[in-house]
Amino acid sequence: MGFLTRRDYSDGLRLVQDLGAGVPDPAGFARLGISLIPTLVPSELTTLSVCDLSSAKRVVVSNPGEAISDEAKVCFNLFFREHPLVRYHASHPNGGSHKISDAFTSTQFRRTGLYNEYYRRIGIDHVIAVPLFVDKRLLVSFVLNRARRDFSERDRALLDLVRGPLANIYRHALALEKLRVAARALNDEAARHYGTEAVVEANGARLVSPVTLREREVLVWLTAGKTNQEIGTILGISSRTVEKHLEHLFVKLGVETRTAAVMRAAALAGAVRRSNH
Repeated sequence: MGFLTRRDYSDGLRLVQDLGAGVPDPAGFARLGISLIPTLVPSELTTLSVCDLSSAKRVVVSNPGEAISDEAKVCFNLFFREHPLVRYHASHPNGGSHKISDAFTSTQFRRTGLYNEYYRRIGIDHVIAVPLFVDKRLLVSFVLNRARRDFSERDRALLDLVRGPLANIYRHALALEKLRVAARALNDEAARHYGTEAVVEANGARLVSPVTLREREVLVWLTAGKTNQEIGTILGISSRTVEKHLEHLFVKLGVETRTAAVMRAAALAGAVRRSNH
């Protein structure tokens, strides 16, 4: 990090704060991220790339939006398993930002099918990938692309400065999206069966009446670790109102604590999903 100045740290912090504001959903995170990251490290084409390592296919969101044609996307997948950044990050899950020029000289890269069939067609010569999530199945990265000028070590240091916080925001967005889906299923099922004996049940727990929309929103932010005051600020209500919603949730879920409410809601939502399959 010796390349970086106080201004660089300030700019990195601002980017993280702007991208994490309000905890966007995964799609919102992708759209905002690919528009903000070039303000930190200039990039002529910036993408959020989701690589399925098992099927050797990539889903990509790009800025500019029409920079990668459908034909080019198909072409990328033909070279998926030999792509140096995919190979590096799949085998180095804790690795930092990595450039194609870490693997090839410019001359070597220009001789590859990957360059001639894909990158040359979209006008790109240099690439650096910033991994956010890596496991045996998925590799999720922000990818910055340029023509002619390669990324410097200072560029790499800047991207690695924000990589950890951005990865945490991404994971948080995924977790909240899963909870939103589960909470919606929980609410729909309770409403469908309210007033009958077919009440949602899991591990002996019964939901005695439907969860309202506002209670569901409170539950989502409760699971995100927010305090009553923070939840109130996000939803535009008082912390006392948040407390009342939680009291109603505790009764409906048959629990007495915040942690138990989150666990019970997850169990009930899981029961709903299983019953629907």
